[in-house]
Amino acid sequence: MKKSLAASIGSSGRLSADDDDHEDEASKMAIASYQAREEEIERRKMEVRERVESQLSRAEEELKRLTQVWEELEVFTDPMRKDVSNVRKRLDMANRDLKSLQQICQKKEKEYKEAIEAFQEKSKEKAQLTTALMELVNQSENFRMKKLEELSKILNLKA
Repeated sequence: MKKSLAASIGSSGRLSADDDDHEDEASKMAIASYQAREEEIERRKMEVRERVESQLSRAEEELKRLTQVWEELEVFTDPMRKDVSNVRKRLDMANRDLKSLQQICQKKEKEYKEAIEAFQEKSKEKAQLTTALMELVNQSENFRMKKLEELSKILNLKA
């Protein structure tokens, strides 16, 4: 190649027309190759862009569906939470009322037992007093009967 290059250089030191044609062809081929690579890069870039856009649109659709499902779940669980909360509040109130009523019942049961014991004691005392009264009344009647008999004997003797 050095020989052909040296032969083609003229007295002015310039390349000949043949060499210019070769250079032009090489330049054109290099430019064509470069343009082909640029077109390939551009084509791949467009493919990637289309895939990214496709994935973005699918992701947006998924986001919309997930948002819709999330909203439905929120609506679905909200009434349950409110109901559970209301039932728990009512249960807590019932527990407090129940404790209060239990204390009242225990107090009343204690008072009832004390009242029954007092009633039974007074009943026993009444029974004892009644027995004692009956004995006294019997003794009094017996004593008066004896006195009446004595008075009757005294009257019968004088008569």
